[in-house]
Amino acid sequence: MTLLRTSKVGSRRGEREVERLVKRARRVIDRKTLRVARRIVNDVRRKGDRALLAAVAEHDGFEVGSVADLRMPLWREDDDAGAGVDSGFTSALEEAIVAIDRFHAPQVRPGYEQENDGVWLEERRRPLTRVGIYIPGGRFPYPSTVLMTVIPARLAGVEEIVVVTPPRAYRESPSLRYTLSRLEVREIWGMGGAQAIAALAYGTESIRRVDKILGPGNSWVTAAKQIVAGDVAIDGVPGPTEVLICAVGSADEELVAADLLAQAEHDPKAAAVLLTTDRGLARRVSEAMEHQLESLGTATVARESITNFGCALIVGDLEEGLEIAERVAPEHLQLVGEGPESLAERVRSAGAVFVGASTPEVFGDYVAGPSHVLPTCGTARFASALGVEDFVRRSHCIRFSEEAARRWAPIAANLADVEGLEAHAAAARRRQT
Repeated sequence: MTLLRTSKVGSRRGEREVERLVKRARRVIDRKTLRVARRIVNDVRRKGDRALLAAVAEHDGFEVGSVADLRMPLWREDDDAGAGVDSGFTSALEEAIVAIDRFHAPQVRPGYEQENDGVWLEERRRPLTRVGIYIPGGRFPYPSTVLMTVIPARLAGVEEIVVVTPPRAYRESPSLRYTLSRLEVREIWGMGGAQAIAALAYGTESIRRVDKILGPGNSWVTAAKQIVAGDVAIDGVPGPTEVLICAVGSADEELVAADLLAQAEHDPKAAAVLLTTDRGLARRVSEAMEHQLESLGTATVARESITNFGCALIVGDLEEGLEIAERVAPEHLQLVGEGPESLAERVRSAGAVFVGASTPEVFGDYVAGPSHVLPTCGTARFASALGVEDFVRRSHCIRFSEEAARRWAPIAANLADVEGLEAHAAAARRRQT
C-alpha cells in the first residue's frame, strides 16, 4: 500500500476524497472540543482571574499564585546578552523583517475626502487601539508568526499589541523571546488555548480586553474564537494548515514530496494533497515521501497527517484540476510545471499561490514577505490573507451645507416613504424649509 491514497477524480472514491477536503472544517473541531472550550470561555468571562488561573493550571500545566505571574518577563530581563540565540538566526530574522515590512508597507493608506456642491464626505482610517495576537506554541514555538502578525500591526499604527502564547513555549524558546523583544512587544502573557482567547475577549480583573484577536492556533483556539466572535472582532477561524500541489509528470518528485511533508509535519490534522494528471508521478512522489520520512524527526506527526487528509488526486486534464482547486479553496496552492503554472492568473480561491518549482510554500512561511496567516479549510473562497487592513477600522464623517440639505431632503424623504419610515421622512423634510 502506497503512502498517498491515490484515486481518480470523478470516481466514487475520488469524490469521497474531494468531499473530505471540502468539508474538512467539520472534522477539525469535534463536539467535545467545542463543548469544553465553551465551558472554559464562560468560566473566564464570569469569574475572571480565578477561572483563568485554574484553566492555565489545568490546560497549560502552569501553576502560579496570581494572574500577574502570567505576565512573561521581557528578553532583557530574562536573558543575558542574547544567550541561547544563534547569530545565524538573528541575521535571518533581520532579512525576514525587511522582506515582510517591504511587502506590507504599500498597504498603509490614508483616508480620503470628497466635496460635491455643498456635501463634504470623509473616510477616516484609524488603527485599532488594542489587539491580541495568539502565537502558537503547543508543539513548537513560532517566531515567524510573530513577524507575520506584529509587523502589519505596527505598520497600521496599533497602540497596544498584546501577545499570548503557551508559557512553556515562551520559557523554553530564546528565539521566540528575542523576536518579541526585537519587535518591541511589551505585553506578553503566558497562556494558551481557549483560556487565552477568553481573557483577551472579555478581560479579567488583571487583563484588559482587546478590540480584536488575531493569529493561528490549534482546535481549542479555533473553537474559542468561534465562541467569542461578536463580542470581540476576530480575524477568522483558521484550522490546521494545508497545501494542494498541482504538478505534471515532468515535476521533480523529490521536491514535490519534500513540499508535501513540509505541511504534513505541522499537525496531525494538516492536509497535504497532490493534484496531477499523471498517475506515475503520484506513485513516484509517494515513494519519495516514504524515503524522506525515514530521516525526518517529525515523521510520526507527518504520517498521521497524511493518513488523515493526505492523498493524490488524478485529474483528466488541467482544467479539471483547476475546478478541483477552486472547490477545495486551499490555504496554499503550489503550481509546478509548465501547464499548471499557466493557470496562476485564473486561480480565484486560494490563500496564496506559489508558482514554479523554485517557489516552495516554505518560502511563504518565512521570507517571501506576505503574511503566512492565511484562510484555511475552504474559507479562501471569501476570506483574505492577514495584512495591514486587519488592524484598521474605517469610519465616515459627513457634512451638508444648508443649501445642500434643502436640495437632498425631498430625495431622502421619498426613499423613506417607500420604506414606510414616517419619522425618517419627516426628519428629512424639516430640512427643506
